[in-house]
Amino acid sequence: MGLKNSCPKLFPGDIVEYPRNKYFSHFGVYYGERDGVPYVAHLTCRDSDTKIPLFGRALRSEIKLDPLELLGSKYKVSNMLDETHAPRDFHTVVKPAIEDMMGREVTFDILFHNSEHQATLFRYGVKKSEQIDRVYEHIMPAWEKLFKKKKL
Repeated sequence: MGLKNSCPKLFPGDIVEYPRNKYFSHFGVYYGERDGVPYVAHLTCRDSDTKIPLFGRALRSEIKLDPLELLGSKYKVSNMLDETHAPRDFHTVVKPAIEDMMGREVTFDILFHNSEHQATLFRYGVKKSEQIDRVYEHIMPAWEKLFKKKKL
């Protein structure tokens, strides 16, 4: 992925991607610096013990601001929808939306509201998860076969 020793130039409102394994990444929105420390707003579980939410859902999630490198030292800018959706203005739309959401309980759902959905919602006003779309591309043909055989 070309992320070894990554330190891309970040601008407020950029989507930051932290690869976790071969298939999935964690996403946040670059918020800017506070006292010289760069921060990212991201959707995370409130319970620190919860690494993998039960059945892909976590009811106790929230938007948090954390230092950029606390989430991982390998990251990249991933403004994946810039060619099809106009990014919203950070200072008048995205930043107030982030601040409004902080501290509120949000339901995390790996298929319908994960960190990538939240990041694209902040940046573009559209919920989109390309990693989930890629998963669907692989599982849907197998499911279709099972539906046709009436086994699913």
